Order: sequence, then structure tokens, then C-alpha cells
Amino acid sequence: MLDRTQTFSIGNEQEQEIRKILLTVYDALKEKGYNPINQLVGYILSEDPTYITTHMGARNLIRRIDRDTLLQNLVKYYLTH
Repeated sequence: MLDRTQTFSIGNEQEQEIRKILLTVYDALKEKGYNPINQLVGYILSEDPTYITTHMGARNLIRRIDRDTLLQNLVKYYLTH
């Protein structure tokens, strides 16, 4: 039995789009008086969109990002910076 590790590749354009969305969601949460980090972690762990405000269309924006892709980008950023 062969044990193969599946690999993923995300283009730079997609990474920029994810960053733009996260920054918008962060700003919207902050403007509404929420702790953006806590709210984003709650969303990532549960995938429950009610952790994200509808202000500035943030809830619709965050749902455009696949959660696995979001986590992959966060880990990648953390490990490379």
C-alpha cells in the first residue's frame, strides 16, 4: 500500500483576494465593537457565519473563502513570516 501525501497549491492572486477579504472582515468587526480575532477564530472553528457581522457585507465576504483554504493560508503566512 502506497502512502501518498496530497499536496495543494494556491495562486498568488487567490492569496491576495483572501487577504483583502480578511482585512475587510476585520475592519467591519472592529467598527462594530467586536474583538475581530476572537470572532474570526470562532468562525474558523465552527464555520458558523453568525460569528461575523453583516456590517460592510463581511458575512457574505467571509463565506466566499473555503475554510480549508483559509486555514492553509493562515498557516502558510505564520510559518513564512
